[in-house]
Amino acid sequence: MRLPDTAHTSRPWRIHTLTPDFRLEDVWELPTPGGPDDLERLVRQMVTGDGRFSGATRALFALRWKIGELLGWDRPDTGVGVRVETLRNRLPADLRDGPPAPDPVAVPLTSVYLTDTEWAAELANKTVHTVMHIGWVPDSSGGHHGQLAVLVKPNGLFGRAYMAAIRPFRHLIVDPALIRLIGRGWQRGAA
Repeated sequence: MRLPDTAHTSRPWRIHTLTPDFRLEDVWELPTPGGPDDLERLVRQMVTGDGRFSGATRALFALRWKIGELLGWDRPDTGVGVRVETLRNRLPADLRDGPPAPDPVAVPLTSVYLTDTEWAAELANKTVHTVMHIGWVPDSSGGHHGQLAVLVKPNGLFGRAYMAAIRPFRHLIVDPALIRLIGRGWQRGAA
């Protein structure tokens, strides 16, 4: 379920101090009911790439990666550490010196940090520098669940136009499919 921005901005997340130049694009509640210490389980699920998209979502991703390949949007020289500085360079000492967070295998994200309540990973290409932030939040029933926030820093006018063009597809097709995929993976892991 999509949440208001305040579901992310009202929390004392560490990510806020690292991304003042980023815009909050979306906040989603994840169907991952659990206990107070289950963020590590969710991160493990997310980095292993457990599950596959189907139908329209898979077609949209295939189209996006093909266009990106043809137009050079995703070349190595457009990524983190080349076109943009990694957010790891902004980390305070306690996060920088903490245990390393795993990188996802199925998507080109690079982990920035992991705590007991937050995980952040970043990606950059010719269009945008983006951060996927997963927070572990208490819920009204006494349990906890994941919350996904997407933060973006578009690359100029082209990046802003790109983000505006993909927004309807993300909100109507891609993001709901991602939330369902995460939920199915969570249920499989609980079985």
